[in-house]
Amino acid sequence: MSPDDTLIDERSAARVGTVAASATGEVNRRDWQRWAAAVGDRNPLWFDPEYARANGFRDVTCPPLYLQYAILGVAQLDELRPDGSSGAVSGSLAFPRAPKRMAGGESFTFHAPAYHRDEIEMVRTIESIVEKHGRSGPFVLVTWRTVYHNQHRELVAEASTSMIARP
Repeated sequence: MSPDDTLIDERSAARVGTVAASATGEVNRRDWQRWAAAVGDRNPLWFDPEYARANGFRDVTCPPLYLQYAILGVAQLDELRPDGSSGAVSGSLAFPRAPKRMAGGESFTFHAPAYHRDEIEMVRTIESIVEKHGRSGPFVLVTWRTVYHNQHRELVAEASTSMIARP
């Protein structure tokens, strides 16, 4: 396949194995409780200290899926791409021949709880960029590996996230 036939530009291909994004944020009980209530997650581990302690935790814990929101912050509307993504967590991969983006999937593994005022560091690395051909034509599949550590360098969670880019 010649460079003109591929959807993956050389600059993006060279980014495999590099850090696409990193950020640090503090998890805050009031914020995660508001988020959990807004998404309809009334798990008592997030709200009830006695329940949390009775189940082996030292206090209420942060909902694991909230970690990414605590760290990433808020994107400015004028910085969003036409598809609604910010590009910040993707490492601003361009793919000029495949500008349309969509989520490809995400899986998390949770290792330790996060508590009020824990500092969580996220590091997202570009794991792979491959061109594939599906029923509707060619596309690029990008996969990132993201790790979350607390201020004690303990692994809190890790994720595998993918994105599809189409012409």
